[in-house]
Amino acid sequence: HEELAQAIGPLNDLYRLSDSVFNDDNFHTVLTGFDMLTLRVIYARELRSGMTRDEVAARLPAILARLNPRGQRGGALVASDTPRAWVNTMEAALDPRSSPLRRRTAARDAVEYALEQGWEDNRLGYSLYALGRLSIGTQPELAVAAFLQAGSLYSTDDGTALQEAHVATQLAAFALTAGQSDIALEIVDRNLAAVSRAQKADLLATLLLIKAEALELEGRRTEAEAVRLDSLGWARYGFGSDREVRALAAEIAALSPRNRQGGGA
Repeated sequence: HEELAQAIGPLNDLYRLSDSVFNDDNFHTVLTGFDMLTLRVIYARELRSGMTRDEVAARLPAILARLNPRGQRGGALVASDTPRAWVNTMEAALDPRSSPLRRRTAARDAVEYALEQGWEDNRLGYSLYALGRLSIGTQPELAVAAFLQAGSLYSTDDGTALQEAHVATQLAAFALTAGQSDIALEIVDRNLAAVSRAQKADLLATLLLIKAEALELEGRRTEAEAVRLDSLGWARYGFGSDREVRALAAEIAALSPRNRQGGGA
């Protein structure tokens, strides 16, 4: 879905978009309602190749009124343009070829830049999420703080429920590691619906595996096995190979105190 839409669509890598595959944060992989509307506008009968920017702009209000009449209510906030400096910083944070230290430094810079710009949207949330992910192994307290702030930000917008679920997955993993099975279960259950709606199979599998391990910690083995079995179908769909599925299951299982230091059953 994502690659096809980006190939036939008009734009890509717009971090300020939240509910879209045209955002470069890779949270969405299935076309959203916004994406479908965008593609319908681009291929509307009123537009043709060779038109100028002004000619297209003049026709857009009528096209949008026809394709999305509910959008005429107005009141939506328009995000400011994203400076190239922040994009460069984020790309540095996400570059797997860079050292972990450089990536963490870039993520910190992205957060600071977003705060200086006064952003309270997807761009600040993604900066915090990246900082959290890159800090897990070295500064877990910083990682948790970044995830909590990102989650709080994403929770204020219905259009960022999937982003909130990504953050929640990290927090659920921390809760599982700490043996806080009740908190892990609450976090997972609160986010399953949003992930299912987005058809994000890999994330759904991860959440279900965390839930299975949390249920094991509570001694609810029958429920845990049922949830684990359910997770495997989603994992195979989301990751493809059995090797990746087994690796994910092992990674999640290793988080549980039950399986650390010889504590497994």
